[in-house]
Amino acid sequence: MTLPIRDDLRGLTAYGAPQLDVPVRLNTNENSYPVPDAVVEALGKALQAELRDLNRYPDRDAVALRTDLAAYLGHDLTTDQVWAANGSNEIQQQLLQAFAGPGRIALGFTPAYSMHPLLAVGTGTAWVDGYRAADFGLTAAHAVEQIERHRPDLVFLCSPNNPTGTALDPAVVTAVLDAAPGMVVVDEAYAEFARAGTPSALGVLPGNQRLVVTRTMSKAFGFAGGRLGYLAADPAVVDAVQLVRLPYHLSSLTQAAARAALAHRDALLATVEAIKEQRDRIVSVLRERGMRVADSDANFVLFQTQPDQKKSWRALLDRGVLVRDVGLPGWLRVTAGTPAETDAFLSSMESL
Repeated sequence: MTLPIRDDLRGLTAYGAPQLDVPVRLNTNENSYPVPDAVVEALGKALQAELRDLNRYPDRDAVALRTDLAAYLGHDLTTDQVWAANGSNEIQQQLLQAFAGPGRIALGFTPAYSMHPLLAVGTGTAWVDGYRAADFGLTAAHAVEQIERHRPDLVFLCSPNNPTGTALDPAVVTAVLDAAPGMVVVDEAYAEFARAGTPSALGVLPGNQRLVVTRTMSKAFGFAGGRLGYLAADPAVVDAVQLVRLPYHLSSLTQAAARAALAHRDALLATVEAIKEQRDRIVSVLRERGMRVADSDANFVLFQTQPDQKKSWRALLDRGVLVRDVGLPGWLRVTAGTPAETDAFLSSMESL
């Protein structure tokens, strides 16, 4: 018998990148550097301290963690302006549950983070694609035109954008805020990797109650296995998402580990500059070889390959290098990893 699944979910494929056992894994934008020994020890102590009280529920509102996150972000943010969840995906899902849903519209501009439309579908929100230009750019004029046409209840922007890697012109965020009738969510999952002088949307939070900036500890912090995402917004937004969050959604262990990681942020973020060097190296070498490469403010690079990118993806995999096919005809995305991983990728590309 056919399961009575929702009609709008029939035929869809779950989100996910291949998890293959290969020598060089550069397909999911993880931080390739392992957690330093000193931080491992601190995380172990933090988790140990929680174990005896696992018979009790965690702090439902994660106040201590939110206080630490606010201090990390700066911009004079306070605890009541920050909210945390199991990855930025859950944060964005909660935002859709609170401000979108059945009978409402979410607007995005692809190619962008592929989870945004899936989260919209999952929450019963109608998804509208405003698209980007052929060069993957997004201008304020185009964004405003799409907003005026569709009148969305929630707009997703990515800066730096995934999978292209480029940061948004601040004028785009400002124009979207002025034009949008509903919420504006700026996904800044890769903000720590942005090139010098690249502004964050956090700078325009004051006075913009409908603006939300989402971040994650998965990338720059190398905390992907810890699953910790968060947002910064007006306190009223934090109050709203608490209406839809599950009870005790962040475990005591997650909160403790995230706080320990934040306390050792200098050690964890020490790899950011090294990763940026490898990113810029990939861009430079591929361009020297005559390839089209998108400018990147993230920890990955989008590059053009043969028209059938699946053949290039398979050829790299045959050489032990796993990159990401994001579904853009003729383009692939590679994570900037360690120098040795970059060597392997560039050598494999040269052999192609």
